Amino acid sequence: MKQVVEHHSDVLVIGSGAAGLTLALHLAEKAKVILLSKGPLSEGSTYYAQGGIASVFDEEDTIESHVADTLVAGAGLCDEQVVTFTAENAKSAMEWLIQCGVAFDKEESEDGDDSKAPYHLTREGGHSHRRILHSADATGKAVQVTLQERVINHPNIEVLERYNAIDLITSRKLKRSGNRVLGAYVWNRVEEHVETIKARFVALATGGSSKVYQYTSNPDIASGDGVAMAWRSGCRVANMEFNQFHPTCLYHSDARNFLLTEALRGEGAYLLRPDGSRFMPDFDKRAELAPRDIVARAIDYEMKRLGADCVYLDISHKPADFVIKHFPTIYKRCLELGIDITKDRIPVVPAAHYTCGGVMTDLHGQTDLNGLYAIGEVAYTGLHGANRLASNSLLECLVFARAAAEDIACQLSNIPMPGDIPAWDESKVSNSDEEVVIAHNWHELRLFMWDYVGIVRSDKRLERALRRCVMLQQEIQEYYSNFRVSNNLLELRNLVQVAELIIRCAMARKDSRGLHYNIDHPDKSDNPHPTILQPE
Repeated sequence: MKQVVEHHSDVLVIGSGAAGLTLALHLAEKAKVILLSKGPLSEGSTYYAQGGIASVFDEEDTIESHVADTLVAGAGLCDEQVVTFTAENAKSAMEWLIQCGVAFDKEESEDGDDSKAPYHLTREGGHSHRRILHSADATGKAVQVTLQERVINHPNIEVLERYNAIDLITSRKLKRSGNRVLGAYVWNRVEEHVETIKARFVALATGGSSKVYQYTSNPDIASGDGVAMAWRSGCRVANMEFNQFHPTCLYHSDARNFLLTEALRGEGAYLLRPDGSRFMPDFDKRAELAPRDIVARAIDYEMKRLGADCVYLDISHKPADFVIKHFPTIYKRCLELGIDITKDRIPVVPAAHYTCGGVMTDLHGQTDLNGLYAIGEVAYTGLHGANRLASNSLLECLVFARAAAEDIACQLSNIPMPGDIPAWDESKVSNSDEEVVIAHNWHELRLFMWDYVGIVRSDKRLERALRRCVMLQQEIQEYYSNFRVSNNLLELRNLVQVAELIIRCAMARKDSRGLHYNIDHPDKSDNPHPTILQPE
């Protein structure tokens, strides 16, 4: 007889990056929390984030300036109330991280007492001031390691590693009254069976969807799971056409997904053509410090114009000691590949990096489905608009995780544990003997998304992409209905759903702004609105 496993918790947090860890820690004093991690606890985008976290710590800087810079980068589509809320809560969120033990870099003290020294603040593209707190060039790792250690040692938090969330369980799906989330079915990747988690509240902290593209800076787990599950449960999504392509990922056959932080350009690195000439001043007066969408399009244009495989990032004109001190991770990794960044130019290409759209939420992270929250990259809060300002992403995780925790804590005593939930039914499926179908569809999806729905788009390309996407959805749904689930099948199912949402949002937008550029609609409209999709 097949084993039936059912877990109970007050709050189920799906995702173990900065957003999920922060939410779990803020709730754990008041609730029993289950934290679901798709891979090892540290395997997420947070761990690989290099640059830092934006917050006003300099006396010459202001919250109003942070708000203004975010609004400019967002190209007319940010929600100003959300931007202000985030900027106003940034410093307290950072102070909480510092209390947790995250060691941000400080200026060198003249008397040798670094404890009293101010924090070293760097500047990144789109920022008018130095306001980026960082831990060398491995800020995400410092945040992840510090928070996960506290999570592991907290008695009220149970961590389930190597679990895929399959789908949310809702009262509507079970044909019960109301519409509330009741938990989730999850795939135990080690034991290879489906388990049930009952929860009074569920939070999606699953990260972004950049794995839908052939080239990405994200780890393999960034497969849009939260967006797809929320959509299938009746939640609206917004602005999925705005996928940020990081301008500078290392172009090397032995280095997959290795990002070269924005802070390199913030500290004076130049972008060069293969002949050694700079090109960013030709595109924007801010040159290398222009927002990411402008820099990525400029690189894409130059590569296509010249037929070049890559362009180059050069910081070798800075003192070697300075470069090694501020960018030790990048220096070490590049050196392993035969590139000495204190002397050599670094080959770079753009790659899919960040999903600015997502599941629609309010200021507390609450979605359209009662009891379901979405925080971090999976969510659309209105903060990023048409383009995310550098180093606002980890900040959003921290601010909205705390806001969601406060909202959930106020309701805990009023929401009972869900009643009986039927176990996952595998009686009508069999083991797959055609895994090659998944591999083929996976490759086809990521290739046509890169070619047709990438940095530069057209109406014809989008139409072609949608036709292929619909065909893949039909094949994958048939496959899903007949065979037992697996990690690759679950991720492919979610990625195809997310791809459709990205394409439909891109087709609905009849102008170009921020991260969405359509050669058939090159101008900005005078009255922009978010692109909102509603499930049928």
